[in-house]
This record gives sequence, structure tokens and C-alpha cells, in this order.
Amino acid sequence: MVKWPGGNFPGSAMPVPPILLRWVYVVRVAVAGAIYLSAAFKFNVAAPLDLLVTSLLLVVTVVVTVASYWHTHIRGRTPGRTFLYAQALFDVALVTTIVHITGGPASDFSTLYVPLIVVTALLMPPASTALVTALVGLVYFADVIFGHQLAPGPGIALQLGLFAVVGAVTAYLASRVSAMGAEHEALAGELRQVRLEAADVLRSIPTGIVTVDGDGRLLYCNPAAEQILGFRERQWLGRSIMPEFARMAPEFWAALTATARRGVRAMRVEAMVRRADRTFPIGVTTTTHEEPGGAPPPRVTAIFTDISDSKRLEELHLRAERLEAVAELSSSLAHEIRNPLASIRSSVEQLSRAKRADAEDKFLTGLIMHESDRLSRLLSEFLDFSRVRVTECRPLDLRTVAVAVIELVREHPDCPEGARIDLAGDPTPMEGDEDLLHRVVMNLVLNAVQAAGKNARVTVETGRSAAHELPGGAGIENPIFLSVSDNGPGIPEPLRARMFEPFVTGRDGGTGLGLAIVQRAVAAHRGLVLVDSAPGQRTTFTVYFPAARRKEEAA
Repeated sequence: MVKWPGGNFPGSAMPVPPILLRWVYVVRVAVAGAIYLSAAFKFNVAAPLDLLVTSLLLVVTVVVTVASYWHTHIRGRTPGRTFLYAQALFDVALVTTIVHITGGPASDFSTLYVPLIVVTALLMPPASTALVTALVGLVYFADVIFGHQLAPGPGIALQLGLFAVVGAVTAYLASRVSAMGAEHEALAGELRQVRLEAADVLRSIPTGIVTVDGDGRLLYCNPAAEQILGFRERQWLGRSIMPEFARMAPEFWAALTATARRGVRAMRVEAMVRRADRTFPIGVTTTTHEEPGGAPPPRVTAIFTDISDSKRLEELHLRAERLEAVAELSSSLAHEIRNPLASIRSSVEQLSRAKRADAEDKFLTGLIMHESDRLSRLLSEFLDFSRVRVTECRPLDLRTVAVAVIELVREHPDCPEGARIDLAGDPTPMEGDEDLLHRVVMNLVLNAVQAAGKNARVTVETGRSAAHELPGGAGIENPIFLSVSDNGPGIPEPLRARMFEPFVTGRDGGTGLGLAIVQRAVAAHRGLVLVDSAPGQRTTFTVYFPAARRKEEAA
């Protein structure tokens, strides 16, 4: 169907539909053809020249109609004011000619004026309809008076009144239909706007939304779902995607299937997505949409989001809580053990000084004192671990702290020969406890050079961090970061899951308290420490701190 760019005749009551004009053209040619055939067979004609007149009338009608059709339907031009007035005038002339040659007032074709007025009311505004109706009455009256020399009677007046009534009623009905059409268009426009806004919301939200029909064919998928699940809607739209879901995320597939079969909604189900690049959890909620008429099976919509950040933060919080509990236990045990240990060492030292002690006794007492000293150092580390608190928070530069630590590590006896430590980043002002931050950087850098061994390459970097780089819900305002990367062999999977727990170490001779102290010191600053490592690859520890304390903390 032709759609004209202009849409409406200016000021018209209704849009100008192409189908209505097409019917006008068809009926016009049909009437002219019927009159020609009637004249050709000498049926109900008024004069011998009627065949010539009807032939000319048919030719003119065909030419005008073809030209009009070419203008509106072939070229696709919008019918304007002049075009519609010209069509109405031509139709008035055509009908008047037919009525005249078929008997004037006695003609059966005078009723053609009625559909002409109706079509005019449908195509043109009420004022134009009134003009055309008046013109019809005028030419009809003139044909009766001057064309057939008849005196006007009640019948003529009745016909003229009929024309006026038809024009008025049709114009009124057309205006009412136009008003209803305008309201319908307004409602349709609002509906389109709501749908566009809803589509914009669905495209922009970070939550994935997928809709499948009862047979598992994909009906809808927003960009967030494409990003989370790693496929493109255009590749699967209208196709069965359930086997792909079963391969990629079995729990997700199971939730969709159960909802489709039993109509039971799944609420906050956790599913694992196994993509080629990574594996991560998602939280899924499903719902059903009944088809019109309630015909089974229903459509199923799944709403889901990547919860890896929230799971990660939950693990960090649990880790901090466990470390806090261990710290309290370590403090109490260290105090309880330290005093008896000191007494034992003092007594053994006195025994070693006795004159009657032989060489074997001195060896054993020396061994006891050596192990007592080692236990004392271990207890001191326990106490250090339990006393991780921010005691003096003041403005400082984290990069300056890193510079001092790097100089110490380079001179440390445990630093391998040939180790290279580079510093990157800009000055990074923050508020914090310098002693605690020094311990954090010291533990991370020393662990890095020890893990990498000979030819170690360690990069320390500080700077400001964008909010989107942190896990969602981290709640760190104006974050800054410290990262320590090495070229070591990576952290084995069994150790990575427990490396922040006390007494867990992957190095011979280590106490397993270094990273636990790092975790507690970072948590004391309201920060986060994250690890990115894989066996055989480099390891990166990234610590995020708030650049400044909250006002309530400062108070």
C-alpha cells in the first residue's frame, strides 16, 4: 500500500487513505464505461449524439483517472488541496453530464450525487464538503431549469434537501470519526513512546533479560544478556537456543526448563556460566507469560546478573571476619604462652651456666634456648598480627611509602640476586597509617621477589583508580590503588583459595602470617585486596584504598 509522506490533506477531517482514492478511480471509470455501453446499445438515451458524447466522456474519464492514479499511486505524491478540489469538480461534471443525457430530473443516475457527496466528506474537511454540496445542488438545479426547461417542483426541492442532509450528516460523522482517529493515534503514539522507553531501559540496564517460547526458541535478548552469556541475539533469534544454554550454563537451562514445564518461578537461583574465556556465577529469576487464550506452552523470561563481584566481596568479608577471630585467639594464646616460655628459657639458661653441666647438657640447654627464641619470635608475629589497627591516620603519599619499601627490599637478605624492582605511577596522596601501609607494601614486594626467584622482575605501581575498575558494591569513595606484579610461576590453585588464611604458606620457612597481616591492614583502611594469578603466569596483587577517611571516621 502506498504511504504518502504528507499523510493528510491540510485541514482535512481524516487522513487520505490510498485505498479510498483507488476505489474512487475504479468506480468513476466503471460508471463512465456503463454509460457508454448503455448509449452504444441505445438503452435509455436521450438523443442521437449520445454515443459520441458518452464516448468522449469515457475517454476524458480514463485520461483524467490514469493521470490521477499516476500522480498519487505511481509517483507517490500526497494529495493536496488543489488536487482534491479538482477531483471533486471533475466528478461533479461527470455525474451532471450523465444525469443530463439520461433524462435530467427523470434520470435514475441522479442518485450518483449522493456517493459523490459522501466521498467528498470523507476526503475533505466540512467546509470543503459544504462547498461541494452547494455546487452539486446548484448544477443540478441549473440542469433542471436551463437544460430541460422544467419548472422546479417539490421533487426537485426534496432532492436538493436530500443532498444537503447527506452532506451535513456525512461531514459530521466524518469529523467524529476523525476525532476518534486522532485519539487513537495519540494513544498509539503514547504506546509507541512507552515501548521505545521500555526498549531503551532494557537496552541500557546491566541486568540480562532473555525470553524464550515454549519450544525453546529465542524471542528476545537484551545487550546485557549478550555480554554476560557471550552470544549475539541476531544469531539465535527465532532458533532453539536451549541446547546452547544447557552446554554453557546447565543450572540456567534447568531453571528455564522447570519454569516452562511446571510454571514454577525460580527466585534467585545461582548458576555457573562456563564460557571459553572465564567461568563465573550468575543469579537467575524466571517468570512465565501466558500466550493469548492461555494456550500452552507459555513463554519464559529469565532475568539474571553477573554476581561474581558480589560473591567476591562476600568472600572478602568472610575472610576478614575469620582473620579477626583468629587475631583475637592469637592474641590471647600469645599472652598465655609468652610468660611461661620466658620462665622456661630463663631456667634453662641458668642450668646451662652450672659448673657441673657437661658438654651434652650444654648442647641440650642450648637447643632449648634456641627453640625458645624461635617460639618467642613466632609469638611476637602473632601479637603483631593481632594488633593490626589504624592508630595514627594522617595525610601521606602512598608512592613515597612504596619508594622507601623498595629500597629496603633491595637490601634485604632474602632478596634474590639479580632481582629488579620497578616503580610506576604518579604521586598518590591519601589518608592512612604509615606504619601499617609500610607493612602492606613490604610484605607484598618481598613476597613477589621471593616467589619470582632469580631474574625476578617486579613492578610496583600506584595511582588513582576509576570506580568501574572495582567490584560492584565495593563502596570505596575516590579509590586509589597499589599493584604489585611479578614474573613468577603463579600461585597454585589449592594455595590461592587459602593464601590469606593464617599459617598457610607456599614458601619453606614461612610463618604464613604475611598475607594475613596484609589483609587485616587493608581492611583496617576500609580497602580491598584482590589477586590475579594462574599457574605458570605472572601474579598481580591489587590493593584499593579510599583516598580519604569518611567524615564520621575522622570525627
